[in-house]
Amino acid sequence: MFNSKFGSIPKFYVRAPGRVNIIGEHIDYCGYSVLPMAVEQDVLIAVEPVKTYALQLANTNPLYPDFSTSANNVQIDKTKPLWHNYFLCGLKGIQEHFGLSNLTGMNCLVDGNIPPSSGLSSSSALVCCAGLVTLTVLGRSLSKVELAEICAKSERYIGTEGGGMDQSISFLAEEGTAKLIEFSPLRATDVKLPSGAVFVIANSCVEMNKAATSHFNIRVMECRLAAKLLAKYKSLQWDKVLRLEEVQAKLGISLEEMLSVTEDALHPEPYNPEEICRCLGISLEELRTQILSPNTQDVLIFKLYQRAKHVYSEAARVLQFKKICEEAPENMVQLLGELMNQSHMSCRDMYECSCPELDQLVDICRKFGAQGSRLTGAGWGGCTVSIVPADRLPSFLANVHKAYYQRSDGSLAPEKQSLFATKPGGGALVLLEA
Repeated sequence: MFNSKFGSIPKFYVRAPGRVNIIGEHIDYCGYSVLPMAVEQDVLIAVEPVKTYALQLANTNPLYPDFSTSANNVQIDKTKPLWHNYFLCGLKGIQEHFGLSNLTGMNCLVDGNIPPSSGLSSSSALVCCAGLVTLTVLGRSLSKVELAEICAKSERYIGTEGGGMDQSISFLAEEGTAKLIEFSPLRATDVKLPSGAVFVIANSCVEMNKAATSHFNIRVMECRLAAKLLAKYKSLQWDKVLRLEEVQAKLGISLEEMLSVTEDALHPEPYNPEEICRCLGISLEELRTQILSPNTQDVLIFKLYQRAKHVYSEAARVLQFKKICEEAPENMVQLLGELMNQSHMSCRDMYECSCPELDQLVDICRKFGAQGSRLTGAGWGGCTVSIVPADRLPSFLANVHKAYYQRSDGSLAPEKQSLFATKPGGGALVLLEA
């Protein structure tokens, strides 16, 4: 196909995996550790550097139209989350890191088998893949940590205020192990998953594109506002605080204690912009221009108590999950499953990032043998991840397929029906032609 598109053959290939977040949802951008693993599904790009300044992108999937532009004049349209803009994010990130004005051109053919808009990070895998492609074409080198940090920052060109988990696991993943990913400074620690269980991903078939909706960025802003109100309540320098983790670090207390500070400082009823301004002693104009992002300036209610409660409790669950994996008690799979179930409940009730289909799918998975099941990824659609005892896997897959995907109304298209067991895959890499 490369030859028919470009009339030549590729010089090298780059792959970057998708990921499933086992536990730790919506807390990376609050400064807290998460526990993902790379999946075996990935984005693969075939590349041929060219002597001109033309960047030509094609996709093996006919749903994604070809795109070409000058490599020296990369424009990313935030209003349209088109597929090629994710490639441009990775390219621009590397270009700006090295302060280059002139980039060499390239022909790229993109292929991928990560279900799109499913919460398995297909968009971040494309950003990471493009960053590594650009780095390779330039003949430069960076560490995996540097690459992850550049790609996390550059994905924000498309308007998503993510926290860096997706890009970190895409580069730092190793086959056979999940990773505890910590931020500032970025580092990854192996977490050995139980041998008697498998993780199964099930797609709800409800698509959610983070860049196309405001839910995600509103949650980022609610967490930021909650951090500022908690800091003010504790007489900290609130105007310097951006993340909930910073409040805990400055107070030097445990996550459990942060939960009780949240109970004291914030009320469960939603806050309106005027009340937030009264609490912080600022004007509406200052709130809009100095704190809120452009796409959250018109939001009328903010649920600060619920969002902070989710973040601090979910951060504690990540640490408990890692501890159970290390200590490996007899009932390990059951304990890990309980944490995943608590995580889903918190995502559903406190963070409100689930949807009826995800809740239904989680219930079906638990009914047919999952010890724990939860939404994974941003939510509002996408996939669930379940921990299933290995000996129950065949019956689990058959029953879930029948109960969720084989509906009497035939409403779910077969190609969307992703239900598969996965094990931790390896990270992004360059494959050179022999």
